[in-house]
Amino acid sequence: MTKSLAFLATVAISALSAASAHAEDIKIKISTLAERSAPGRVTNIEGAAEIMNRQFKAAGVDKRIVIEANNSAVKGWDDLALETLKALSVGQGPDIYVLPHEWIGQFAQDGYALAMDDRIAAAPWVYGDILPVLWDAAKATDGKIYGVPQDAEIRMFFYNKDMLRKIGKDETFIEGLPAKVEAGEFTLDDLTALSKEVVDGKAAQYGMLHRPNVGIDYLMVFQSYGVKFMDEKTGKLVFPKAEMTRALGWYERNAKEGVTPVDNTAMSWEAIQGAFKQEKAFVFHQGVWAVAWQLGEKNGATWPTDKEGYFNKIGWIPAPAAEKGGKPANLSHPLLYTVNAKSKNADIAADLVALASLPYFNNEHAVTSYHTAISNAQTAMPKYKDNWVLSAASPMMQHARFVPNHTKFGSYNKVLFSGLQAVETGKMTAEEAVEFIADELDLQFGDDIEIRDAASN
Repeated sequence: MTKSLAFLATVAISALSAASAHAEDIKIKISTLAERSAPGRVTNIEGAAEIMNRQFKAAGVDKRIVIEANNSAVKGWDDLALETLKALSVGQGPDIYVLPHEWIGQFAQDGYALAMDDRIAAAPWVYGDILPVLWDAAKATDGKIYGVPQDAEIRMFFYNKDMLRKIGKDETFIEGLPAKVEAGEFTLDDLTALSKEVVDGKAAQYGMLHRPNVGIDYLMVFQSYGVKFMDEKTGKLVFPKAEMTRALGWYERNAKEGVTPVDNTAMSWEAIQGAFKQEKAFVFHQGVWAVAWQLGEKNGATWPTDKEGYFNKIGWIPAPAAEKGGKPANLSHPLLYTVNAKSKNADIAADLVALASLPYFNNEHAVTSYHTAISNAQTAMPKYKDNWVLSAASPMMQHARFVPNHTKFGSYNKVLFSGLQAVETGKMTAEEAVEFIADELDLQFGDDIEIRDAASN
C-alpha cells in the first residue's frame, strides 16, 4: 500500500509542478447533499487531501490541497443533480460531486463527468476490490464508467418471527424461510398467503406495509416479475405492459385479500413505522437503514438491540421470485463520487476520490450512516464486522439491482406509483392501471419511451 500511495503522490506532484512554479493552495471544490448522518462524503475527501499533502511535504513540493465543501440544502438528490448541472453549465461547478447513480448518463453525455475506466484499471490497489455489481450503476449507455461508488445500501422485506410462532409455525419453517427464498421455493404469492395467514390468525392487524410515497423500495417487486425499465442498447425507457400487469396484480390481490390496507399510501411514515415497531404489522419492506429506528426507542416500543435478540424476533429476505424456481431480487441505490471532466484539477480530484474509496475511509462513512460496504475488504475490518447490522446486510448485495441510469426515471416512477396507488385503493384494476400509466408515460415522454404490448424477452 505504501508503494501505491507513493506512486499516486508522484503522479500528483508531477501534475502540480507542471501547473505552477509558485507556492499556492490548490482548491478542490466538492458538492454533496447536506445530511447530518453522512458527513463522511466530505470528511473522507478531506482525509484523502491530508494524505496527499503529507506526501507533497515529504517530497519537498510547496503545494497544498484545500477542500472547499458545498453541503447543499436542496430537498433531495435529484434537486442536487439539477443544481450541480446548472453550476457546471456556467463554468462554476465543483471539481468533485456526489451524484445519484441514475444521473450519471446525463452528466457523461454533457461532458461533465470524467471517464474513469483507465484510472480504475491503473489502480487495482483500491478499485480491484470494489464489489463488481456496483460498477454497473456507474456506467453510461456507452458502456464506460463515469463515477466511483461512494456508498451502497440494500433493500429488503422485514418480517416478524414472533407472529409466525403465534400462528403455530415451527422454528424449522421460521429460520428456513430465507433459504427457501434464495432457492426460489418461496414466491411472492407465498408471502401473500403467509401474511394473510398471520392476519387471519389474529397475530397482526396488517399483513404487509410499504412506503406511503414515491420511492424505489417497491420496484424490487416489479423486478421480480421481470420488469425491465430501460433498454440498455438504445438507452430508452421501457414500459412492458405484460410484466407490469402481473406486478400490479400482486399489489391488487394483497389489497383485496386484506393483506395490505387499501389506505397504505395515505398513511404517514410515523404510522407505518409505528405499526411495524408495535407489532401490528407482519411485513414491512424498505432498506437496511430502517434497522436504526427499529433498534431505537421511538415508535412506541423497545426491541432487542443485540444481534441474537433482534434476529430471534425479526427476519430479512429479498423480494421473493414471482414464480417457483425464479430468482429473488432486491435494490441498491448507490451514490457516486464523480469528477468534473472540465476541471483544471481533474487529475488531483481523481486521485482524491481513489484515496477516499479505500476501505478505512469508506468504513468511516458506512458504519455511521448505515450504508453497506462498497468493497470486500471493508467487511473483514473490525469496525465493520462489529456492526452486526451491516455485516448481516452485505451478503444480500449479491441480488442487488438498480434503477435505470436515466434522468427521467424519477418522473416515470411517479406515474407508476400513481398506478400502484389506484390499484390498492380499488379505483382501478391492474389492467386498467397499466393502460392509464402507459397513456401518461406516452404523453409525457413521447419518443423517449417504448411502450411494449407483448411480454418482453
